[in-house]
Amino acid sequence: MQVKPLSSSPSNPSGNPLGNPSFRRLFTAQVIALVGTGLSTIALTLLAYDLVGGNAAAVLGTALAFKMVAYVVFAPIVGGLAHRFPRKPFLILMDVVRAGVVLAMPFVTEVWQIYLLIFLLNLFSAGFKPVFAATIPDIVPDERQYTRALSMSRLAYDLENLLSPLFAGLALLVVTYTGLFIANSAAFLVSAALIVMTRLPAGDPVDRLGGLGQQISFGLVSYLKTPRLRGLLALYLAVSSASAMVIVNTVVYVRENLGGSESDVAMAMAAAGGGSMVVALLLPKLLDTVSDRPVMLWGSACMAVGLALMGTGPGFGGVLAIWCVIGIGWSLVQTPAGRVVNRSAAPGDRAAYFSAQFALSHACWLLFYPLAGQLGSRIGIEATAWVLAVAVAIFTLLTAWLWPADSSAPLLHGHEEVDHEHRHLHDEHHAHDHGHEGEGIDAEKPHRHVHRHAPVEHEHPFVIDDHHMSWPQSSRP
Repeated sequence: MQVKPLSSSPSNPSGNPLGNPSFRRLFTAQVIALVGTGLSTIALTLLAYDLVGGNAAAVLGTALAFKMVAYVVFAPIVGGLAHRFPRKPFLILMDVVRAGVVLAMPFVTEVWQIYLLIFLLNLFSAGFKPVFAATIPDIVPDERQYTRALSMSRLAYDLENLLSPLFAGLALLVVTYTGLFIANSAAFLVSAALIVMTRLPAGDPVDRLGGLGQQISFGLVSYLKTPRLRGLLALYLAVSSASAMVIVNTVVYVRENLGGSESDVAMAMAAAGGGSMVVALLLPKLLDTVSDRPVMLWGSACMAVGLALMGTGPGFGGVLAIWCVIGIGWSLVQTPAGRVVNRSAAPGDRAAYFSAQFALSHACWLLFYPLAGQLGSRIGIEATAWVLAVAVAIFTLLTAWLWPADSSAPLLHGHEEVDHEHRHLHDEHHAHDHGHEGEGIDAEKPHRHVHRHAPVEHEHPFVIDDHHMSWPQSSRP
C-alpha cells in the first residue's frame, strides 16, 4: 500500500480547521473532556486526602503509576485491533464507559478502589485518545489545516493545565469534590454526544496479514522500524526528561532552595505552560516554510540549554525565564509530532501507529518521573538539572543520527515473489493485476483471494505496512 500524504490544497486559504464542522465538534469534545479530566484530578487529590490524610501523596503517586501502566500496556493492544471496529461507535463507547467509571469514584471507601478505578479509566483512555488522534487527519486532510489543528490541540492541553485548578477552586466554593467527579462524568457524556453528531469519514479498510499476536504488535514493530519515528522517540525521551524536571522538582526548588510560597510554585509552572502556549500559537506559520525535523531538533536543544542554566542555581526570576524556555522547547517538539506520525503510516494503519506513539511516549514519562524525583532528592536539584541537560543533549544528537534529513523522499526498493491472501484493489504498486475471467469477481472493487505478487522493483514514499515490513537498507542512516 502506498501512503497517501496530506493534501495542501488552497481551498481554505486561512488554514483554519474550525471552518470544518466535523473538526469543530471533535475539538469541542476534546476540550470539554480535558476540562472534566482536570477537575477530576483535583477531586482525586481531595478524595485521597480524606481517605489517608498525610499519605495522600503516596497514594496519588501509585495511582499515577497505574495510569501510566494502563497507557503503556493497553494502547498498543487497542491500536493493533482498532481496524476491526467501526471507529465512531468505538469512540462513543469509550467516552460512555469513562463517564461510568468516573461516576463511581464518589463511592470509593478504600484505597485499592482508587487504584482500580484509575486503572480502568486510563485503560479506556488508552483506547480513546490514539484512535481519536488518528481520526483527525481524515477529518482535516489539508496539511496546513492539520498543522493548525495540532497547534490547537497543544494549546488545549496547556490551557487545561493552567485553568483546571482555577475552575476547580471556583466550583469547590459551591459544591463538594463529589461534584467535580460528576462534572467530569457529564463532560465525557457531552463528548460522546458531540461525536454522535459528527460525520466521520469511513476509514480505509484494513485486512491485516498475520495472526492475533502479529496484529497487536503491528503498530509497535512498524513504529520502531521507521527511522524518523525512532528519532521521534528519542525526542520524547528528551521531552520527558525536561518536563519531569519541571513537574517533579519545581516545588522543591522554589519552596526549599528559594524559600518561595505556593503561589510562586504556581507561577513557575505557569511560566513553562506559557512558553508552550506561545509556541503553539506561532508554530503553524513557521511550519508552512520549515520542515518538522529542524524545528523539533531546535526544540530539543532549547530544553538542553534550559536545563543547563537551571544547573547554575538561578533565583526566582531566572527560574521563570528558564522554565519558559523549556516550555518553548517541549512545544516545538510535541506540536508537530502528529504530522510526523501521520506521514509515517498508511491511512488504514494510523490507529496502530498513533497508539504506538501514545504508549512509547508515556513509557518515557514512566521512566523519567521517578528518575527526576530520585535524583533530585539524592544529589540535589542543580546537579539533577546538569545530569538531565546532558541526557537531553545526547537524545538530541541521537535524533539527528536516527532521523535522516531526506526521510520523506521516495525510496527505490524491491519485493520478492510471494503468495498470500488479503483484501486488495488492482493497482500498479504491488502487481494486483491478475485476471478474474469467469470467477464472478469485480476487479474494480476491493476483493479478497489468494494471489501471487511477482517480483517487482519500484519507488514511492515509504512506510512500514503489510507489504513493506523492513526499511530499505540504502536509506538507513
